[in-house]
Amino acid sequence: MRAVVLTGPHHHEVRDDVPVPTPGALEVLCRVDSVAICGTDLHIYEGRFPGRWPKSYPFTPGHEWSGTVVEVGPGAEQLGWHVGTRVAGTSHAGCGYCRMCRTGRYNLCENYGREPLHHQYGHYSQGADAEYVVHSIKSVFPLPDSLELSLGAMVDTASIALHSVKRPGINPGDVVVVVGAGPMGFLTADCALALGAGTVIVTGSGERLQRASQMGFVTVDYRTTEPVEEVRRLTGGKGANVAVDTGGTTQSIRQAVDVLAKGGRVGFTGVPTEGDATLPMQKIVLEEIDLFGVRANRNTMEEVIPLIVSGRVRVKPLVTHTFPLAEYGQALHTFAERIDGALKVLVQPGR
Repeated sequence: MRAVVLTGPHHHEVRDDVPVPTPGALEVLCRVDSVAICGTDLHIYEGRFPGRWPKSYPFTPGHEWSGTVVEVGPGAEQLGWHVGTRVAGTSHAGCGYCRMCRTGRYNLCENYGREPLHHQYGHYSQGADAEYVVHSIKSVFPLPDSLELSLGAMVDTASIALHSVKRPGINPGDVVVVVGAGPMGFLTADCALALGAGTVIVTGSGERLQRASQMGFVTVDYRTTEPVEEVRRLTGGKGANVAVDTGGTTQSIRQAVDVLAKGGRVGFTGVPTEGDATLPMQKIVLEEIDLFGVRANRNTMEEVIPLIVSGRVRVKPLVTHTFPLAEYGQALHTFAERIDGALKVLVQPGR
C-alpha cells in the first residue's frame, strides 16, 4: 500500500511498497478516506519528542482519520463490527485492565507505551497516513450516514475539544474564555456553548480572530489590546468563570489563568513544547483557581458525533484544504505556515 513514512526529524517518504497490515484479535482493518493534520503531527514530524513520539524510525504518523472497515479480526464480528462500517478513529487504545482504564481514564493508561497492551496510534503506534490502517475496536467509532465520511476525520479533534470543556466543567451561563483562535479553539468554543456557556470569548489575532468573529464569538485581539484587562471590561470587572488554553505556549498558559475570576477553572489542552510556564501562584492559591490538565480525550467520541450532526459543533467550515497522500509534504507545509488561511488540512490517501 501507499503510506507516508517518516525516516527522521523533518524527513519523510511516500512509499508504495508498505505491507498492508493484518488485523489481530479485536481489531479492524480500515480503508482510510481522510486524515486531518494537527499541531501534534507537526511536532512529531519535527522530532520534538525524541524517543517518545515516535519511539523509532521508520514510522507512519496520522491519528485524526475516517474510513471504512474492510476486514475484521478475530472476535470483532461477535461484538458488532462488520465490513462496510464507516468509522472515525482516535489515538488511544488503553489496556482495559489497569486502574485508570477501569475507571474510564484510558487516556492515562498505566501500561502506556507497552505494546500490545496499549497503543497510541500515530504517536508511537503506526498511524493512518496510509491507504489502510489497523486499529483496536476500542479506538474506532461508527459514523452516521448523515455525516460526510471525510468530515469524520474531524471527530477526534472535536472530541478533544469536548473533553477540554468537560474537564473544568461548564455551568449554565458561565463566561468562558478560549485562548487561541485556531481550529481547536473554535471547536472548544462551540463545545462550551453546547454545554451551556452564556458567553464565549476567543482571544487571538489576525485572520483567524476575524473568523472567530464571523462564527459569532466575542473576540479579543491580544495585539491591539491587553487581553486580561479587556476580558475584565467585558465581564464587569470580574473575569471569566472558565478558561481553556489551546496554544500551549508560555504566554497563552499564563493568559488563561490571568483572565479568570475568583473561583475560576482552567483547562490546558495545548501540549507545551518550550518548557514550563511561570504561573501566578498567589492568585491560584488565594482565589482558589482550579487547574485541569487535558490529555487527548476519553469517552467523548460518541458524545461529540451527535453534536456535529446537529450543527452545534461546526467542523465543515474548518476544513480549508485537501491534498492527496503523495503531496503530504505540501499539506504539512500548508498547515504549518497557514497558507491561504489554512485551518484544518486533510490528506486523502484514495486520491
